[in-house]
Amino acid sequence: MEREPMRIREGYLVKKQGSMFNTWKPMWVVLLEDGIEFYKRKADNSPKGMVPLKGSSINSPCQDFGKRMFVFKLTAAKQQDHFFQAAYLEERDAWVRDIKKAIHCIDGGQRFARKSTRKSIRLPETINLSALYLSMKDPEKGIKELKLEKDKKVYNHCFTGATVIDWLVSSNSIRNRKEGLMLASSLLSEGYLQPAEDTSKAAAEGLSDTPFLDLSDAYYYFPDSGFFCDGNSSDDDVVLKEEFRGMVVKQGCLLKQGHRRKNWKVRKFVLREDPAYLHYYDPAGGEEPLGAIHLRGCVVTAVEDMPDSKKYDADNILFEIITANDIHYYLQAASSAERTEWIKAIQAVSRTGK
Repeated sequence: MEREPMRIREGYLVKKQGSMFNTWKPMWVVLLEDGIEFYKRKADNSPKGMVPLKGSSINSPCQDFGKRMFVFKLTAAKQQDHFFQAAYLEERDAWVRDIKKAIHCIDGGQRFARKSTRKSIRLPETINLSALYLSMKDPEKGIKELKLEKDKKVYNHCFTGATVIDWLVSSNSIRNRKEGLMLASSLLSEGYLQPAEDTSKAAAEGLSDTPFLDLSDAYYYFPDSGFFCDGNSSDDDVVLKEEFRGMVVKQGCLLKQGHRRKNWKVRKFVLREDPAYLHYYDPAGGEEPLGAIHLRGCVVTAVEDMPDSKKYDADNILFEIITANDIHYYLQAASSAERTEWIKAIQAVSRTGK
């Protein structure tokens, strides 16, 4: 009897629909040993499509779509391109790592085994960009995110190119600033750093000798830091932006029930602390949130059943947030373990954030 392919990874990704139109939709994606299946809903039994991995190749980061971040491209053996977007950087890297491993195994006639095989093409094997990125974001020893002013604009949650090189030197990641420039350029090309203003953007687009600038007037930011730029802001804008000043604690896709129609839709959630907010977005596009949940003083609990509403494969994965203003939000995680993670993170933020 033929063995069923092993499930390696599954979760929500946003997938580009077809080749003619720039339409993106959230899908439940399952990585198997021999292919990738994508479903309209997690509860569906039959996939909407499948991409065989034999003879395929993967490209990440894929920067073909401008401001759309965390995209990777899977090219099938018949040269058909499939584009997927993750909710955040670490999620994209995890998918890409496992897909690369699966392609390598199936092309070599091997069984998939979860073992890190990541090697940098342009850098020594001792340098792990993902680990370096986490060190750079460390609240105590990492790069400090600042409010910087330039050309009558205020850039929040960012830092200078010179600061990045200084940190790389002081942390003994490199031997000199020339090596630091190469390493920072790699972090930029892999999406771990983003250009924040015209000078750094022009260099990243190839209008300078190097893609990364070791300058005090070139600004950069971490892709999930809550970066935003102020021009001449009104008082209302300042109040609104205050919601986004908190540090990102957790992010990812969940199902959210609508307040009126009671239907379920995939939303990208970003949890911030101090101030404590949970913003939710259309995962298929749009930089502005669809809504915000103020978590200070809220109650969050697991929910086992919702008899008065349409359920959606919801066994053991539902939870509810009740705000201080008595507004109820019903959410669904992908698994019981993920639900527990979200509940614990929200509870912690609600107690400490303002």
